[in-house]
Amino acid sequence: MDHDYAASLRLTLLGAVSGLLAALVVLAFRSAIEWGQWLLLPAASGDGYEVLSPAARLALPLAAGLLLGIAFDLLPRHRRDVGVNHVLKRLQAPGRERLPLVNMLVQFFGAVVAIVGGHSVDREGPAVHLGAGSASFVGSWLGLDAEEERTLLAAGAAAAIAAAFDTPLAGVVFSIEVLRIRYQVTRFLPVIVAAVMGAMASRVLSLDDPGFPVVPEHLGSHWEILAMLALGGGIGLLAVAFSTLAVRLLRATGRWPCSLTFSLAGLITGLLALWTPQIMGISYDTLAIMLLGEAQLVLVLPLMATKLIATAVSIGLRVPGGLIGPTLFIGGAAGSTLGLLLAAAGIEQAASAGFYATIGMAAMMGATLRAPLAALTALLELTANPNIILPGMLAVATAELVSRAWRGERSVFDLLLNAQPIDIRKS
Repeated sequence: MDHDYAASLRLTLLGAVSGLLAALVVLAFRSAIEWGQWLLLPAASGDGYEVLSPAARLALPLAAGLLLGIAFDLLPRHRRDVGVNHVLKRLQAPGRERLPLVNMLVQFFGAVVAIVGGHSVDREGPAVHLGAGSASFVGSWLGLDAEEERTLLAAGAAAAIAAAFDTPLAGVVFSIEVLRIRYQVTRFLPVIVAAVMGAMASRVLSLDDPGFPVVPEHLGSHWEILAMLALGGGIGLLAVAFSTLAVRLLRATGRWPCSLTFSLAGLITGLLALWTPQIMGISYDTLAIMLLGEAQLVLVLPLMATKLIATAVSIGLRVPGGLIGPTLFIGGAAGSTLGLLLAAAGIEQAASAGFYATIGMAAMMGATLRAPLAALTALLELTANPNIILPGMLAVATAELVSRAWRGERSVFDLLLNAQPIDIRKS
């Protein structure tokens, strides 16, 4: 057997193992969150923080932030490094940089406490860290070279996205666009196999559908192309506002103790939740209502604003959660707002608010993460509707151009990495 073929086959098999391991870790992480929410909110299903009293909505994220912050302050600084930024930092470092197991554990339990405690962050950003870290463990255990370890790390991240959303192809594209793993056919076969394993494991082991409910539709008339361009432009500005707020907060508070920043994030989230409790936690139950076209304008407008502020504050103040899910929510709310306004104007030929919410969700993800192709791929995989591609491309491309005009080529992750104090960035 040819040596190169044997090496490629071995790495592909390791990609399958890494993908399965990453999916199992991610599903365990997801189950821990659901179990914690079930204990905290036995009368509700999922993110049912609306059942809490106003006092509890204010106190819960504040208390969770304080306790989590005290725990983080007791850790060495380099052990607090978590999330997609942690993975990017290790990938960009010269030589071989493995993802430490201790940081994975900090990410796992820290994100569980933050999300269950009502902070406006997601489970997908931590899942990328957990998936990549699981695959890194495989590479470290087998003594692979640096390039092979990078491939497995990308495979674990792709499997995590695939397991989270049931979007294997989007997981592969995510590793190229966001993690900036150089595409090479022989090196990317393990990533593809890992993403497939992640999606299959999610389908077999997850009790709930990891995707989002969508209504199969298409544009009602050609003039709606203008509406898609307007939606993309507005979402591009939202992406800029989100990134700017998070980055400025990180620059101002990067050296503050975690007990102070996490508590401040909890306080701001709690205050906003007095008005819109749906922003607490990952908020996918409310996003599902918008995607089905069942939300009302009086709800989606304040949700869009408060979710953006609460998440940008949480990310800027270093709460150990992710921002991928909130970008989907903010974009969905923006799209739903436009769709509902068109319906209120009596335009009968327009597509539903749910259709606009679906397009907005992809546009906000693409513009914030600087991953337009991953956003479009996820859009197609989630909807299984080819009619959505043309309007989706219009909105995603417009949002990308608007956000690029304001902040250049960098993604929100790059901006956050550069905003960290130099001594923290090097830890």
